[in-house]
Amino acid sequence: MSKLFEGRVALVTGAATGIGRAACVRYASEGARVVVADINAQEAEVTVRMISDAGGEGVFIRADMTVPADISAMVAATVARFGRLDAAFNNAGTPGGFTNAVDCTEEEFDRVVDMNLKSVWLCMKYEIPAMIATGGGAIVNTASMAAEHPSPHMVAYVTTKAGVIAMTRSVAFDFADKGIRANALLPGPTETPMLMAGTKGLDRSLSMFGERLPMKRIGQPHEQADVAVWLTSSQSSFVTGMAVAADGGLNLI
Repeated sequence: MSKLFEGRVALVTGAATGIGRAACVRYASEGARVVVADINAQEAEVTVRMISDAGGEGVFIRADMTVPADISAMVAATVARFGRLDAAFNNAGTPGGFTNAVDCTEEEFDRVVDMNLKSVWLCMKYEIPAMIATGGGAIVNTASMAAEHPSPHMVAYVTTKAGVIAMTRSVAFDFADKGIRANALLPGPTETPMLMAGTKGLDRSLSMFGERLPMKRIGQPHEQADVAVWLTSSQSSFVTGMAVAADGGLNLI
C-alpha cells in the first residue's frame, strides 16, 4: 500500500517542537520529504533526526517568521532542494503577552500580529506560486479555538487567530481553481511547550485546562498533527476553506 505523501514535499513552520515537530514526523512516516523551518536550530535538528528515524528525509531551514526575506528564502530553498512543494503547514506562532485591549501596548500588538498573522500571509504568498508551478497543493494554517472561545487577557492572540481563519477562507476561495486547497486547524488545549510556558506562574495548570473539556483531558501534539497532515493529503481532496477544530469537545461548551 502506497504512502500518502510518497514523492511529495511538505514544509512545516514552527517545526522545532510541539505540534510542528509531531507533524514533521507524521509526514515522514507517510513518505514525504520534509522541510523543518524554525529559528531554534538545536531543537530543529532533533526534529530532523526524528524524521530520519521515521524512515524519511528531512532538512532544517532556519527562518524567522517575523522577517519577510527569511520566508521568501525558505520557500525558494525548499524548491531548490526538492524541486517542488506539495503541502505546507504554517504552524509558527506565539501566545503573546497576557493583556487586555487597554493594557496591551502597540509594540506588543504589532509583535503578535507579525508572528501570528502577517507571517501566515507571507508564507502563503510564496508557497502558493510554488505549488501552482507543479500542479497545486494544500495548505493548513494553525489558528486556535481561542478565536471562537476567547481566552481572557489575550486580546492580540485571539484577534490574530481569528484573522488566520478569515484569511485562510479567502485564499481557499481565490485559488481553488488553481489546484490550491487551504484549511485552518483550530487546536484546543494541547500539551506543547508553548502552553506549558504560558501557564507557568499563573493560577492554572495543564490539568485545569483538561478538566473543563468534555473529554476531560488536554490534547497531545500528535493528535493535532494527524489532523493537519490529513487536511493536506489526498484523503481530504474535496475539503477547502474549513476551520477544523481538534479540541476535545471545547466547541460543545
